[in-house]
Amino acid sequence: MDIKTFETEWGGKKLTIQTGKYALQANGACVVQYGDTVVLATATMSDSERDGLDFFPLMVEYEEKLYAAGRIKGSRFIKKEGRPTDEAVLTARYIDRALRPLFDDRIRNDIQVIVTCLAFDGENDPDVPGLIAASCALHMSDIPWEGPIADIRVGQIEGEWVINPSYEARTKSALDLSFAGTTDSIIMVEAGASEVPEATVLDAFWFGQKHLGAPIKLIEDVRAAVGKPKRDLLTPKSEEAKAKLLKRQEIEAKARPFIAKTVQELFFAAPRANKAERALQKKELKKRTEAFLLENGVDPADVKLGTAIVGDVLEEEVSRSILDEDRRVDGRGLTDIRTLLSEVALLPRVHGSGHFMRGDTQVLSVATLGAPGDEQTLDGMEFVGKKRYFHHYNFPPFSVGEVKPMRGPGRREIGHGALAEKALMPMMPEKEAFPYTIRVVSEVLGSNGSSSMGSTCGSTLALMDAGVPIKAPVAGIAMGLATDTAGRWKVLTDLQDLEDGKGGMDFKIAGSATGITAIQMDTKTKGLSRKIVEQTFAQAREARMQILDVMLKAIPAPRPELSPYAPRIITLRINPERIGDVIGPGGKMINEIIDTTGVQAIDIEDNGLVMITSMNAEGAQKAEEWVKNLTREVTAGEFFKGKVTRLMDFGAFVEILPKKEGLVHVSEMAPWRVEKVSDIVKVGDEVQVKVVEIDNLGRVNLSMKQAPGNVYPEKPANAAPSGAAGRPFPPRAGSRPGGARPPRRP
Repeated sequence: MDIKTFETEWGGKKLTIQTGKYALQANGACVVQYGDTVVLATATMSDSERDGLDFFPLMVEYEEKLYAAGRIKGSRFIKKEGRPTDEAVLTARYIDRALRPLFDDRIRNDIQVIVTCLAFDGENDPDVPGLIAASCALHMSDIPWEGPIADIRVGQIEGEWVINPSYEARTKSALDLSFAGTTDSIIMVEAGASEVPEATVLDAFWFGQKHLGAPIKLIEDVRAAVGKPKRDLLTPKSEEAKAKLLKRQEIEAKARPFIAKTVQELFFAAPRANKAERALQKKELKKRTEAFLLENGVDPADVKLGTAIVGDVLEEEVSRSILDEDRRVDGRGLTDIRTLLSEVALLPRVHGSGHFMRGDTQVLSVATLGAPGDEQTLDGMEFVGKKRYFHHYNFPPFSVGEVKPMRGPGRREIGHGALAEKALMPMMPEKEAFPYTIRVVSEVLGSNGSSSMGSTCGSTLALMDAGVPIKAPVAGIAMGLATDTAGRWKVLTDLQDLEDGKGGMDFKIAGSATGITAIQMDTKTKGLSRKIVEQTFAQAREARMQILDVMLKAIPAPRPELSPYAPRIITLRINPERIGDVIGPGGKMINEIIDTTGVQAIDIEDNGLVMITSMNAEGAQKAEEWVKNLTREVTAGEFFKGKVTRLMDFGAFVEILPKKEGLVHVSEMAPWRVEKVSDIVKVGDEVQVKVVEIDNLGRVNLSMKQAPGNVYPEKPANAAPSGAAGRPFPPRAGSRPGGARPPRRP
């Protein structure tokens, strides 16, 4: 093995790339270490192309391994890693979105990039070294790819920009920005923020971009040392292949001017705002192209070579019209937003609903409020814990007029759902103020440009309709781009179908009126310049404010009251040391409270926060009182109505609070001397008592004669006066269950 190691200092930590040790049969492979997080990336390509494909077959996979974090799966029966977690899916998409634009989409050989996390230190997120490793594996291989690129994470801690902050540091930053590119272009962006102004986010971009040089140079050093010559996949080798290429080029040259002219006639002479109408026009365009080629002597078997470029020429003409004439295919101006519609309270019984439309994009979002115990449990390599707000995104085939099998959510659905979730996450109220678990489901009923941003708007409407006190409403917009080979460009507000072609971008920005909460950008260019990014931010803010105005007309603020069908939650705080009293042995006490009062759930956190969830206000109040009585401290001088539980020769034990007893000594039972305890009380009697003392062992001493309201039997004629009130009692013998504290449930 010819093992080589390359390293550099980056962000105060050592970045190391090792080659020649692992995965030697892949076209390219390397191991990248950053801190103690280690990832292996491999790039492999099939020897021959797949016949009949009309797309570029790239697969990018990211694998989490629990052993990397020193963990074994929590399931009792299945210990092997199963389907990827949502976090793993999002990381795979993150890497894919950065790599894909730098491939020639005419390639028909299968290419697969696999990134595996081998060690995870809990401090350095694997996504940054993962993308660097994938970039290096491709760049050093013989696979044609126009890299290298690198990625970086930027945060702001105490006013200072920080690159690749740790997980802990990221919790202190209002901005979590990750992006990939080079020192002069940006090719992919993923960000979450807490209403950060546009200017601040732009500063983060330019700060981070300056630091991309170190990992890119390291990758170049790897290629210089061990890189393979790149294969030429597009130049035909055989005479037969050359003849096929020549024929295709001749037919394309004949068809292209006709297609361009027909595009202007069909799409721009009378612009259509409706996607369905444009779909019919596209079919007509293909039909006319076929007829034209046949009329001009093209063999019927070869007509498909000409019609294959219909989509490309259409996209080129759409971009050319924008660049030359500021004309869009639906007649809008470059900064115009399609027709907007916002509605709330559309469905009975649900806790909150919102309907948002932007042109042909239509989303119905529904909010559901649940108990704190309904939180989602996270059990992945990176994240272990609970999640109280989650958004699910459904994209049925009818939303784009297609017929497909309906299976589980794919990468796209998971990614779009996560983006809308990220956009609203900073707006969620604190748990102590609003302890509900919150789920929003967005049903995409129609899609034509950024259904994820439509889901963000729909989620805001549904949450406000449900009475969730979000800090501010959030809206989102997708921005597009038209470019040409001469370097001209124009940014488009509210991207739609035909505008998302080659040379374009899909730049989604969500936020409130104050600032940005989420960003996601993909491009079909080799990267965006600083001017393009700045122009995009400016136009996106104007659009976002317009959308917010329309949304706030539907519902100006969160409803002051929850839906009558939503559960109610009462919160209270108890001494954490008394949690065991509420739970009881094996959960006996807490289950008794739930069963007796009829509440849905009682959730207790380690800090003593108790949350009682109930559909019935009376039951919730009873449960609250029960918990308070279980955990409250008794003080001398308090009066209680209690129940006699046991009789002893020296007095009676009275339960004054649940599982809390005190002793009424025989001398404190009546205003006269009591000879026999059973003459005054019996087990089960309810009596009024006063707390006269809590001794140094925590035992509660009670008095009946000092408490008003007790009814006594007739005083014996020969009864002597009782002793002085409050005198010290003689020591008690025997066990005192009332003074014992139940063990805490493990």
